[in-house]
Amino acid sequence: MLGRDYSDQICSISRSLEVVGERWTLLILRDVLLGRHRFDEFVESLGVTRTVLTQRLRLLVDEGVLERRPYQQRPERFDYDLTDKGRALTPVIAHLLWWGDHYYPEPAGPPRLLQHRDCGGPVEPRFFCGQCQAELTAGDIVAQPGPGLSAHSLTRDHGTTSRSGAAGSLTPPV
Repeated sequence: MLGRDYSDQICSISRSLEVVGERWTLLILRDVLLGRHRFDEFVESLGVTRTVLTQRLRLLVDEGVLERRPYQQRPERFDYDLTDKGRALTPVIAHLLWWGDHYYPEPAGPPRLLQHRDCGGPVEPRFFCGQCQAELTAGDIVAQPGPGLSAHSLTRDHGTTSRSGAAGSLTPPV
């Protein structure tokens, strides 16, 4: 697991992994998306220890990904639900689902199918250009230095730029 000191990394991915990159965290978020909201439901569904679950839930609440609401006074018990910040992870979880279905398929087919609530149509993974609205593939996307990348970090290779300072492609190596 990555440390929490980013003095030498200017990287949104590494900061994001500190919140959602620990084992069990994305599975907890998956369970919330599937309608599970209570501690005991997570324990039963995931088989995670109570201690680990407590730590992960605390982090997700502290980071504003989940909100905790009491539903019982004695003993005190809580529901966990996604915040706007947590709901913004839905496409990330959906892409992991599709990736897993493609590269690690179940013999009987996908365990879950994502469908549009209103019409029942299949949800499809797509990227679009914010300017011309063209549908994009991984080969169409390049990473350019953004305003948060300091001049100092342009000389270092964190997967954002090449050693020459040119933009790096997000296309996987062939």
